[in-house]
Amino acid sequence: MPRLLYLFAVAAFSLSFALPLRADTLPVPANLIPFDSTEGEKLLVGAEATKAYFALSEQFVTQQNQAFCGVASLVMVLNALKVPAPASEELAPFSAFDQSNIFTAQAEAVLPRTVIEENGMTLDQLGALAKAFGLKAAVRHASDTNLDAFRRDVRARLETAGQYVIVNYLRSALGQQKYGHISPLAAYDADSDRFLILDVSRYKYPPVWVTASDLFAAMNTPDRDNDNRSRGFLEISR
Repeated sequence: MPRLLYLFAVAAFSLSFALPLRADTLPVPANLIPFDSTEGEKLLVGAEATKAYFALSEQFVTQQNQAFCGVASLVMVLNALKVPAPASEELAPFSAFDQSNIFTAQAEAVLPRTVIEENGMTLDQLGALAKAFGLKAAVRHASDTNLDAFRRDVRARLETAGQYVIVNYLRSALGQQKYGHISPLAAYDADSDRFLILDVSRYKYPPVWVTASDLFAAMNTPDRDNDNRSRGFLEISR
């Protein structure tokens, strides 16, 4: 990555943390590397797969409530893919997906907002919601694959423009607090074997670099809200 481009990317993303929505976050476990640290910034410089980072960082949003991690993640991807958005009262005459207008009639037919507000959503429900917007969305349960295949497939997507990955993992398996969570992946660094999670709950944790093995283990956990199927990841494109 050219040095000037890297500096611009870090500066632009750091500005998003200056917004009032960010409060003091919880301590980051030692096995994770905060993106907004010197080491985290260096990892981005050397990362081999960063195509998703630039588009997603432009569209970075914080989930509106503790049940909307999947909603916020999908909003980011829809906007990064430049999917035509419905009207927005706040942005008129312009439009973009947000955590309100994403609940179109098609989306409500798949998964009503009231259900998400009460229970959040599972990996399979997120995949179905993405398909409601005409996206290609492949659900990958961790128990149906392995670490090597996960690393290879996701790296390839993060190296390709217009390809995105959203992960569903158990926070406590990474030493965080504490339930299931959903956020997009933005980059991969081969030397450290770490993925960058753009955590949409920035009031709780900053984006972090996590090893592929730790992330896979956190995904390979049963979700009781999804018939005890394992969590995993969602591959998305137009």
